[in-house]
Amino acid sequence: MALEKALIQPLDEMGAPKGEPVKVLFNPTEYSIEKANQYQSVTIPGRSVPATQFTSGNAQTLSMDLFFDSYEQGEDVRTYTGKVVSLLDIDQRLHAPPVCKFVWGKLQFVGVIEKVSQKFTMFLGTGIPVRATLNVSFKEYKPIIEQIAENAPFDQIRQVTVKSGTTLAAVAEQQYGDASKWRDIAKASGITNPRKLPPGQQISIPPVE
Repeated sequence: MALEKALIQPLDEMGAPKGEPVKVLFNPTEYSIEKANQYQSVTIPGRSVPATQFTSGNAQTLSMDLFFDSYEQGEDVRTYTGKVVSLLDIDQRLHAPPVCKFVWGKLQFVGVIEKVSQKFTMFLGTGIPVRATLNVSFKEYKPIIEQIAENAPFDQIRQVTVKSGTTLAAVAEQQYGDASKWRDIAKASGITNPRKLPPGQQISIPPVE
């Protein structure tokens, strides 16, 4: 089986790939995903223990160490690490850093790069670094409209926005857990050609009967 390299793909505002992906030189040896909820303690007079109330969920975080080595090529390793660090730069059109997708096999994590810590551990005689480890942290990103749709009672028609490469079967699998229900979506959305879904199109998701 061929080795599949991990990559970081910048996305545009519609969630479609934008520009060339940043490929890692070496796959991570491990990664961690953290998910937490936020609670608030409410003091009740006469009670020894405060009441605990759920307030909101926190975004998932994905963190890992990425190893870079350019000693054999005699190159400055920052040529490679800089591509990752540049994903922290503000996109002048978006007024924010780009949303990215970290892809490695079945792991596909959409988020923004929250932090990059660089550690250079090997140098040429000229002082040029040729070996480095980056500690990279991603924070989950999900548009507010998508979060509202996920939490709304599924007793009325929902609207979702088509992303590049999306198929009706994939939408049906995501919304219903059953890809065969794509015909229900096509009928509700007035779609006659399910193979042509332009990015940005709004489609209707009817409630489960």
